[in-house]
Amino acid sequence: MRTTTHSTTADLYAALPAQQGRPTHRPPTGEAPSLRAAYRLCRRITRQHDPVIYILIQLMPTMLRPAGWALWAAATVLDDLADQRDAEPAERAARVEAWTEALQCDLAAGMSRDPVRHALVDTALRWGLDLSSLRGAMNSTRDATLGRHFADWTAWRAWCSEGIVPWVDQARHLFERAGAPMMLRLDRQQDYKRFIDGAQLTDILTDLSADLAQGDLLLPQEALPGAEDDLRQGSWSPATAALSRELTALARQWVTRPAMTTGMHPGAATVLNTAACLMRAQLDAVDAAGHALLKRTPRPSLAARTRILAPARLRSKLAWSLTPLTVPGPRRPAVTVSGPSPEAESTTLRPPLPHPDGARPPQIAADRMPAHVAVIMDGNGRWAEQRGLPRTEGHRAGTAAAHEVVYGALEIGLRHLTLYAFSTANWKRDTEEITTILEAIRRGLDEGPIRDLDVRQRWLGRPDKLPEELVQALLREERRTRNRTGLTLTVCINYGGRDEITRTAAALAQAAHAGDIDPHLIGEDDFARHLPHPDMPDVDLLWRTGNEQRTSNFLPWYITYAELYFTPNYWPDVDRRDLWQAITEYSRRQRRHGGATQ
Repeated sequence: MRTTTHSTTADLYAALPAQQGRPTHRPPTGEAPSLRAAYRLCRRITRQHDPVIYILIQLMPTMLRPAGWALWAAATVLDDLADQRDAEPAERAARVEAWTEALQCDLAAGMSRDPVRHALVDTALRWGLDLSSLRGAMNSTRDATLGRHFADWTAWRAWCSEGIVPWVDQARHLFERAGAPMMLRLDRQQDYKRFIDGAQLTDILTDLSADLAQGDLLLPQEALPGAEDDLRQGSWSPATAALSRELTALARQWVTRPAMTTGMHPGAATVLNTAACLMRAQLDAVDAAGHALLKRTPRPSLAARTRILAPARLRSKLAWSLTPLTVPGPRRPAVTVSGPSPEAESTTLRPPLPHPDGARPPQIAADRMPAHVAVIMDGNGRWAEQRGLPRTEGHRAGTAAAHEVVYGALEIGLRHLTLYAFSTANWKRDTEEITTILEAIRRGLDEGPIRDLDVRQRWLGRPDKLPEELVQALLREERRTRNRTGLTLTVCINYGGRDEITRTAAALAQAAHAGDIDPHLIGEDDFARHLPHPDMPDVDLLWRTGNEQRTSNFLPWYITYAELYFTPNYWPDVDRRDLWQAITEYSRRQRRHGGATQ
């Protein structure tokens, strides 16, 4: 998130008392004058600091625009605090941190004396947004005061993801709350990431002259050989010109992702497609600027912008006029610093429930402890049949066993646990059994006992065929728990290992076709980076219950060197002590990974 004009938010704050006359929009009726003034200030900040974002917010439904202004004004204020040159980096970092901490207190109080935070708090409470997910982005802004340097594109993309995606996701949540979700297909997540990268690269190229004047060069070292010195000296050399052409072409390629909006609500799709068109027009201006790129900020012509915006306004107006939107009711009461949303993070994470018999985990040496345990939870149906019960009862009992194993993983200090809950082959089962399994998963997400544990929840699998409410619940829990640092619990639902490898190969082929990677130099690391969860470590221990001894298309990429552990008991009979026994058995094995016996 970056500012693009020379005026500061301090200037706009100072002008606030003189500009509290006729409102320029209509926030919810009956609101206090101070809140109306706060939203007007947010509108002015957004319009002056980021005209493109302002234009895109104008394509949103009228009821959502004040919330959009509040979000972007808050991001701009933080950027401004971080970029102020009247203080040393440590002081600027302290200002960002103080503003962030004040926001937490204001959320708890339900109001703020600071106008931008006042509007942001009202937005969060009115629309039920969980602002806790912004903490990482705010910390990224704070840390930027100490300088930003990127060795390669990987580090640069991580910065983009950490600092920008949470703000964009808040805008997506607004669409969802209004009843017109900006749904991103899971098979297009890579397009979404590249689109964000392209937007940031476009912004950097646009503001290159202003950044260089402040001594900033926000490009990865990997992209700069032969051109860095010339750039820093403001010299338009052949190397500088070549770099500009290369990066402009790369940004244009990244923002051109038409498949990203496939199946999306037409109003939301219009916003994203217009953003792409405006960025391509901006990149045309960057290309046309030539040597002037190092002296001033290039802008597309009024004619070029009009050609894009005139039809976009018509399309968005028609789309929203045909859509029954959800208008927020009275503001929800202020509660914790996390906001009132059902997605909101609990401020206090509780420890796992103790074992009924008081059992405690064994002491395992750190160098003998697995980092990642994967479990094939087999035998639910057979457990029920042995007892003369419907197979569906076995799946209900299996849910309790899964909770027990999560408790045990937390108690013993396991970092990663992956559970095979529903495979792509399980669709062959009876409809009632499938419904029971999927409903148990959804109910566990909404009401289960692990919601308030220090567990980061993730999902691995395909959305195809899954009920929409289950998909939304899975994505919601991923967002809600993404900042937790204890156990990472990955649940595989509608998952197949060969399917995962096929989709990853397709993503890799797409990257090669786009020029992001040299197909002649593809290695295992490149493949791993294109997996759905590239940060997931290899499995150290694969455990299967139910007296079966096969891997059943489960995590084939990750289990190449896994220790295999099979037990005869059916899954509903398992508790945390069985997990501890499996880990104890693992700790006794000698792992060589192809090396000689010691």
